[in-house]
Amino acid sequence: MSPWVLVGGAWAVSAAVMLALWLVQLRTRNAGIVDLGWTLLTGGAGVAFAVLGDGDMSRRVLLGGIAGLWGLRLAAHLAHRIAGEAEDGRYADLRRRFGATANRWFFVFFQVQALFVLALSIPFALAATQPASLPPWAAVTAVSLAAAAVVAELVADRQLARHRGSAANRGKTCRTGLWRYSRHPNYFFEWVHWLAYVPLAWGPPWGWLSLLGPALMLLLITKVTGIPPTEERALRSRGDDYRAYQRTTNAFFPWFPRTDERT
Repeated sequence: MSPWVLVGGAWAVSAAVMLALWLVQLRTRNAGIVDLGWTLLTGGAGVAFAVLGDGDMSRRVLLGGIAGLWGLRLAAHLAHRIAGEAEDGRYADLRRRFGATANRWFFVFFQVQALFVLALSIPFALAATQPASLPPWAAVTAVSLAAAAVVAELVADRQLARHRGSAANRGKTCRTGLWRYSRHPNYFFEWVHWLAYVPLAWGPPWGWLSLLGPALMLLLITKVTGIPPTEERALRSRGDDYRAYQRTTNAFFPWFPRTDERT
């Protein structure tokens, strides 16, 4: 089966689902559902391609397992947040900014998410249709990257939840655990997860396109929908405390904190 047939099918399904979710947000006024939809569609594409593909079985088994577990973990986290909180600050800000045209803007935004599913499913399709046997080093690398990413994201989420759960930390920035070394360890390890598909998909003639997944996620996280709006809200809510955090701690790649020369 051609990988491009799989990718085209993923886009068609995603576009239809995103239309349905856009209609839901018209009623609920909670655009955060787009994140849940994107996660389930992306993880679901990995599982579906693993089943429908005709490539090496070991590649397909690992693809389905990694994508499926990633999708279920992140979907559970997002569903809990959407059910228990008001609309995500990123979308609430956009709703205020666009005013009467917000719903039209969100329609475009939801459909762009379907295009992201298309782009990010390319490594899945390549892995699912690659006939060459998976080398042992590639299998170990893929599993190690995926496992490290999932465990570290769980740890980062729990550390942040513990910080937020203490009344004494109200208005203060979390600087403990993984958050001591990166302002966004959850985003960093989300990106690490996308590196896991590269060794699974690598091989002639299109294997190099597997780099599209981590490259696109790096761009989105660091420049578009991840860090920029998150930090904008953090500066509004925590002000100088967060500015000090920015001066001492890397935004994305973990590293040891610097000395704040202003203190």
